[in-house]
Amino acid sequence: MFKYSSLKYLFDFSFSFLILILILPFILLVFVILLIDLNESPFFIQKRPGFKGKVFSLYKFKTMKTIFDNKGKLVSDNNRLTFFGKIIRMLSIDELPQLVNILKGEMSFIGPRPLLLEYLPLYSSKEMKRHDVIPGISGYAQVSGRNSISWKEKFKLDLYYVENQSFFLDLKILILTFKNVFTATGINSDINLTMEKFNGEN
Repeated sequence: MFKYSSLKYLFDFSFSFLILILILPFILLVFVILLIDLNESPFFIQKRPGFKGKVFSLYKFKTMKTIFDNKGKLVSDNNRLTFFGKIIRMLSIDELPQLVNILKGEMSFIGPRPLLLEYLPLYSSKEMKRHDVIPGISGYAQVSGRNSISWKEKFKLDLYYVENQSFFLDLKILILTFKNVFTATGINSDINLTMEKFNGEN
């Protein structure tokens, strides 16, 4: 029997390759704009845990300048986010370099978002099951609130996806993803531009 996961991989690879070819000029334009705007590398590269916890390098466009205070700590997100960075973030353009991650088989279009490595020791055995599928650019938690919902809600949605993965669920998430991009829904949490860190407590 042909598994859905195999079909999904073929779709992910083919579609990401096609998109990259079609939007390459746009990606180069964003690269140049951010290079000028940030005056530093426009790429954000960070190690993340993927399928079965295997570590990979996640690629994104950088939307914030690297600015430290007099104590050597990064200043707040609000003070580092640039005007162009805000637009790129609002439209989720910063996620486009992850098409390369999809081509490499490290990510999918749909799946639980790959979180920080430092969270791995904090997960319960149940929460670790979010790594039983390939992580995605967009997931059920992202289309249900993204940075504006609690960690408890995020993990509940991630685990629901793992246990109920199907073509129709992926299609639903994909449609909601485009809807949220156009309405800029759930980009920021109530506290900051990015979600507060997970501390092992829900």
